Amino acid sequence: MTRVRSRGEAVRQFVLENLVGHPRDICKLGMKHFGISRQAMNRHIRNMVAEKSIIREGGATRCLYKLVPQSEWRRTYVLEPKLSESDIWTRDIRSRLGVLPENAAGIWQWGFTEMMNNAIDHSEGAEVLVVIQRTAATVKIALHDNGVGIFKKIKAHLGLIDERHAVLELAKGKFTTDPENHSGIGIFFTSRMFDEFEIMSGDVFFSHEDKRESDYILEDMNLSGGTSVFMTLNNHTARTTRKVFLKYQDKDLEFTKTVVPVRLAKYGDDNLVSRSQARRLLARVEKFKTVVLDFAGVDSIGQAFADEVFRVFPSQHKNVDLMEMHTNSDVKRMIAFARSGSGPDQLDLPLKSG
Repeated sequence: MTRVRSRGEAVRQFVLENLVGHPRDICKLGMKHFGISRQAMNRHIRNMVAEKSIIREGGATRCLYKLVPQSEWRRTYVLEPKLSESDIWTRDIRSRLGVLPENAAGIWQWGFTEMMNNAIDHSEGAEVLVVIQRTAATVKIALHDNGVGIFKKIKAHLGLIDERHAVLELAKGKFTTDPENHSGIGIFFTSRMFDEFEIMSGDVFFSHEDKRESDYILEDMNLSGGTSVFMTLNNHTARTTRKVFLKYQDKDLEFTKTVVPVRLAKYGDDNLVSRSQARRLLARVEKFKTVVLDFAGVDSIGQAFADEVFRVFPSQHKNVDLMEMHTNSDVKRMIAFARSGSGPDQLDLPLKSG
């Protein structure tokens, strides 16, 4: 009986941890993971529905399962100089997250206080709404301020022509509109601590999902005014603040490495072909010792773009270690030509194997 009860708890925990990513195929996923029959897996799921840990929606052939919110709390704070993000965390937030492992609580303390401080110091708004939602597996926190809007503010500060460019600057890290009082690391590290991290402001949507290691923009969200930040974390994450910091710090604990999503350098359906796009991508990256260009979602690049990134920039910044990842065969080919100094008339030549 003890063994059966232990297996049941293991299945329950597996469902809670994987349901968000597999709302329609959680039964199949559990069968494969535990090596049990469909009938046995369905029995566990029915028990979880009965105990109201999860809910079922849809018909027999198109059903899906969702986590049941266990609690929701919200409060609006007036943004004034004396408001302290640390006091809000200690007084109002920590106890409402439930019983969490130390590492998860540490991530929440870092993320919440960083984002609340941004609202207090940078939003230029009158108030911020904080919403906490808890399920059996996750905690979600959202902050909504009614200020000027983060991307609009960055656009004005840098003299950019498009708010979407502001997302690229945030993704690189080491950026702040108030360098005398802020280091510019808050959003970069916070976005990499959570399972899901999103910022919405105006018509621009920035998201970093740890499991996908990708950042992207969705337009036409019909949002107006202010900034909304959303953070989601599994209660039993293995991640720690220390692990995230060490991934981008050197032995002296300096922030020396960044991963830049190349797809953010293009707007809409534009192709990455010009030197101006390359310079947009590389702006400020000389602040880092190691720069990893993430080509996920980029199908091709032009010769001028590649030449500017992989020949001109390295020749002018020999102290920067420039690397790439998630490149397809076409992108790899163009990078190889750029590094070799080949001209556009040679681009149809095949690459040597090996």
